[in-house]
Amino acid sequence: MPDRGGGPTGPRIRVGRPSRRVRTLLMTLGVLAILAMAFVMFAGFWTDWLWYRSVAYSSVFTTTLWTKIGLFLVFGVLMALAVGVNIWLAHRLRPPLSAMSVEQQSLDRYRMSLAPFKKWVLLAITALIGLISGASASGQWRTWLMYVNGVPFGQKDAQFHRDVAFYAFDLPWYRFLLGFGFAAAVLSLIAAALTHYLYGGLRITSPGARATGAATGHLSVLLGLFVSLKAVAYWLDRYGLAVKTSDFKATDNWTGLRYVDANAYLPAKTILFCIAVICALLFFATLWRRTWQLPVIGFGLMVLSAILIGGLYPAIVQKFQVQPNEQAKEAPFIQKNIKATRDAYGIDDAKVDDYSGKTTTDDATKLRADANAAASYRVMDPNVVSPAFQQLQQKRNYYQFPKTLDVDRYKDAAGKDQDTVIGLRELNLEGIPKRNWINDHFTYTHGYGAIAARGTTTGKNPPGSPDFTESGLPTTGQLGKYEQQIYYGEKTEQYSIVGGPQKELDYEEDGEKTTSYQGKSGVSLSNAFNRAAYAVSFSEPQILYSGAIGEGSRILYNRTPKERVEAVAPWLTIDGDAYPAVVNGRIQWIVDAYTTTNGYPYASRTTLGDTTADSLTTNQRAVVAQQNQVNYIRNSVKATVDAYDGKVTLYEWDTKDPILKTWRKAFPGTVKSRSEIPSDLQAHLRYPQDLFKVQRELLTRYHVKDPAQFYSGSDAWQVPDDPTNKESGSVPPYYLSLKMPDQKAQKFSLTTTFTPKGRPDLGAFMAVDADAASDDYGTIRLLRVTSTVKGPGQVQSELNGNDDVAEFVRNLKGTDSDIEYGNLLTVPLNGGFLYIEPVYTRGGTQNYPLLRKVAASYGSTTVFENNLGDALNAVFGVEGSDTTEPPGDTTQPPPDTTNPPSTGDAALKKAIADAQKAYSEGEAALKKQDWAAYGKAQADLQDALQRAADAQPKAADKPAPDKSADKAADKPADKPADKASAGDKADGKTGDQGS
Repeated sequence: MPDRGGGPTGPRIRVGRPSRRVRTLLMTLGVLAILAMAFVMFAGFWTDWLWYRSVAYSSVFTTTLWTKIGLFLVFGVLMALAVGVNIWLAHRLRPPLSAMSVEQQSLDRYRMSLAPFKKWVLLAITALIGLISGASASGQWRTWLMYVNGVPFGQKDAQFHRDVAFYAFDLPWYRFLLGFGFAAAVLSLIAAALTHYLYGGLRITSPGARATGAATGHLSVLLGLFVSLKAVAYWLDRYGLAVKTSDFKATDNWTGLRYVDANAYLPAKTILFCIAVICALLFFATLWRRTWQLPVIGFGLMVLSAILIGGLYPAIVQKFQVQPNEQAKEAPFIQKNIKATRDAYGIDDAKVDDYSGKTTTDDATKLRADANAAASYRVMDPNVVSPAFQQLQQKRNYYQFPKTLDVDRYKDAAGKDQDTVIGLRELNLEGIPKRNWINDHFTYTHGYGAIAARGTTTGKNPPGSPDFTESGLPTTGQLGKYEQQIYYGEKTEQYSIVGGPQKELDYEEDGEKTTSYQGKSGVSLSNAFNRAAYAVSFSEPQILYSGAIGEGSRILYNRTPKERVEAVAPWLTIDGDAYPAVVNGRIQWIVDAYTTTNGYPYASRTTLGDTTADSLTTNQRAVVAQQNQVNYIRNSVKATVDAYDGKVTLYEWDTKDPILKTWRKAFPGTVKSRSEIPSDLQAHLRYPQDLFKVQRELLTRYHVKDPAQFYSGSDAWQVPDDPTNKESGSVPPYYLSLKMPDQKAQKFSLTTTFTPKGRPDLGAFMAVDADAASDDYGTIRLLRVTSTVKGPGQVQSELNGNDDVAEFVRNLKGTDSDIEYGNLLTVPLNGGFLYIEPVYTRGGTQNYPLLRKVAASYGSTTVFENNLGDALNAVFGVEGSDTTEPPGDTTQPPPDTTNPPSTGDAALKKAIADAQKAYSEGEAALKKQDWAAYGKAQADLQDALQRAADAQPKAADKPAPDKSADKAADKPADKPADKASAGDKADGKTGDQGS
């Protein structure tokens, strides 16, 4: 720096260019950094490709990818060209000399600064806008594929008489194009106006004309294009009325035209279309007239018309024509809505029959005999007994069962179908003795075995436990030999690395062993490039250098059935509950999948997340889709996921669904034909719960076909709250083999009840044939109750107030146990309804539910007995010896004639002593880890506690009961959480139960 005075300066330091070695190093580091960033971005793409290739659905990946790329390029380039050309044109049309004004002088600085970089600025602006537009357009890949592959529905809408495919496939694409056109016109207009202003074509404060003729013509053409697009929007809005949702007294989420739409909005849209066309022509005419006077007047007229014709006039029609006689005016449109909604949700063929709800016979013996044939009463509630499966069949802490088990059908020893409760013993990482990366991802990699129990009976050890037909580790039983390793399951959410040097924990008949995965699923980690890609994608550097990974190693991920089906068929909506079945020696997860649209004209919409919620979805099972609004749904695909090798297979189920046909055209070869479903697999297919819940919600209103009755809502129903669960929520549907009044034999069915809107009594009963092998599969039967019959909530309240229940709960107090209600089953029987409810106890040393009682209600009689047979005898008033027990009814073990139960003080004291002895033996066995002895001690303890409960009432009748017995019986009352009376437990399943 030069010397400016004020003292001597130091030596001048010369800063030179870095040496060649430094420059080379910096360039190398820069290149490496760019390559590293590129690899990080590429890793996600590469691992996705490897995964799709590993499941043999690479065509889904490539079709989706190329569609997104095509849309990105086409619409990105179109938007960039639209904006770029208009900026270039505005610059080219700039005046040769700018006006001498303060405004233009201040703009000169910006023009001079921009002059050397004009091309680069233009490229940057257009590239940025093109990237944003292209990215937005790529998200419309589903809309594009449905548009180009759309298949006709073969049904026309009631107003415009166009095929439904126009609304489902074409109209969404037209709306996207229209939205893109509006965006291009607005951005081009803004960009052109700014350019004209910068170069003097537009002036705000300068003297003289505010715009040059060239600028006027240019901007007028853009405004004309915008108004032309508005004319197209008005025309499409006419068709949009058929799929428009609005508030209406008749029903929530009303979709389609109403009287005011057909007689006010529809002609208004046509008139506004004509006005917009005229207004656009006036804007284009400025190319010759060079004045905005007429276009501005025309635009103002269009805005005014939109307010008066499009807003005020419909309001007048609604106020003075519709409201005074709304029911009559809306009746034709309600009729169209009813028909379209019933068609769209597959409920148009629902059979609705009147049903008295009162028994047609007084013959108790006949009623008892008919009850045997009416249903296979499931006393093992899959929503309750999971803890019993966990306690009795977990075997290792690192295994677990789902909170809600599944109901399926399997052959019994006689070859007859029996309702079966089934669950898989899946891996639970939280139970691993020592958590580390190797254990979590290499050693503990899979669950083991399917556990099944009869739905209609209970086991004997301990009494009231599930009657297992498949149990143990490894499992043995009626399922025969099958591949028991479970690498893919509902609870398997972490990745595992298998097949390499590190061995996995496994089992055989003699106990634990090690194994190495032999399946072909997963992605190979044998080469370093794949390992590096997964190390980046999973943010786990050990994958790159761990010695536990070597030749043959494969990484398994996306392991839940729902994840896998969603990935290979992203155009499907997946049911919230996948269920397992043992088919041909393999465990197969069966996943129901739906095709949906919200573009079915006149069909009312529903939100799937709300409609499929019930008392179990709060913490036990998922809903189909949270905020997905639809007005058409079909169970078009049945998918399977192999629990061992993860193979995903999609089978066509609904052969008539046009949406599935459309997607099969878009993704050929991904869905197999229905004829290819193996018969052994079809025997386990069932009607899906989420579809059933959507249909039952719609049927609360749409079981009515008369428009006047529909409008009044006089016969509206509601799905009742679950009376057996203290958590709020609708009663879940129940799988049950039963015989409806028009059927000759029991059918595996999915059932639910309805109550009249705002009332607790029974309004209707609904059942659908759920057996996929049945000719009547999917047939919906509705029994509309024509008399006053107790609803589920009233039956539960009566049961809670029953004296026998109160006594039972009071006896439980000495054992520190709680009562837990199972599913309240409803069965039509001889003109009336039979209610059956299993009752479990849980608590004390037995921290899992055991079936102890069965409640039954028919007509005005409610009983509470030891087992199903006794409950049916008691509710019909017949002796047990006069009737035949229901097939397989062993809800309680036969009486022990060698050691008959005794009552009184002595029996109570002996029971308490036996309980204390069994408890001590159990603790000792637990310390020694002698599981056989521990199981025997638990059974002895449960038996002693039951004898104590049976003996206690007798002892209480004596004037001076034994002090020690009283002390032992009353000891739990000192605990802080005292129990409430049974009558207080009307709405809960667990919790405060005692007296």
